[in-house]
Amino acid sequence: MKIAILGKPFDDGSLQFVQDLLDDLLRRQTEISIAAPFYEHLSSRLALPESIRTFRRGDSLRGVQFALSIGGDGTLLDTVTYVGSYQIPILGIHTGRLGFLATITPDRIAQAMDALFKGHFVLEERSLIRVDTDPEVFDGINFGLNEFSILKRDTSSMIVVHTYIDGEYLNSYWADGLVVATPTGSTGYSLSCGGPVMLPQTNNFIIAPVCPHNLNVRPLIVSDRSVISFEIEGRSNQFLLSLDSRSVAVDAGIQIAVRRENFTVRLVKLNHVNFLSTLRSKLNWGLDRRNPAGTPV
Repeated sequence: MKIAILGKPFDDGSLQFVQDLLDDLLRRQTEISIAAPFYEHLSSRLALPESIRTFRRGDSLRGVQFALSIGGDGTLLDTVTYVGSYQIPILGIHTGRLGFLATITPDRIAQAMDALFKGHFVLEERSLIRVDTDPEVFDGINFGLNEFSILKRDTSSMIVVHTYIDGEYLNSYWADGLVVATPTGSTGYSLSCGGPVMLPQTNNFIIAPVCPHNLNVRPLIVSDRSVISFEIEGRSNQFLLSLDSRSVAVDAGIQIAVRRENFTVRLVKLNHVNFLSTLRSKLNWGLDRRNPAGTPV
């Protein structure tokens, strides 16, 4: 089996479980490739075997069966940009803070590897959002798992985002910005803007204003088969575009449209993990002392 490993630098307290993971994979005669920046971090702390290969963003991962993301949810979002249209199944190992997407804790890694090699898992398809701009600003990696945001920059004045759905005028949002979220992103930035939580299989986007000036403007759910386009104006000549964890400053007049990407992300889910259980355990969804004793929260 061929496995790619991606991660971000972490404290030395997590080194032992990474070493145990590598030893386990090598015992299983796994071909291991590690993202070059993460390899450099590990090589100064662990004795890595010479058989391990490295790769960089944009390199072909053809033939890799699984990608292991070691870190938090941000690391998994970054892993998506490496995998791209190859749609390699991703297993998130959680060493960060929340772990909503990366759900495997270090003490369950050995069990997770057994399940992976025995095929005791399911693949959960997650839709992506695609951003097309003129000029291009995201260096060809113009897709994301969580959300796309338009935000004000370097000014206390609000901006105006004129929004269109399939070419028809929807609304002009007077706000600090606007978020377009996928079902996966419904538990992220959009949620803090008052947006609803959507199940991962829902084929919709959420359009949520950030700190709107008008009280009669609320988040809106639209089909992800729609093309949503924008025109931006404000006192500043520059605005901020954000796609998951990647942000770039752009000039006024840029043309922007978002739609659903034509490929998906495949997340590896083990038997004890699903979206609803994660919702209860990570966000305390439905936490209520009146619930029956023993009900997971």
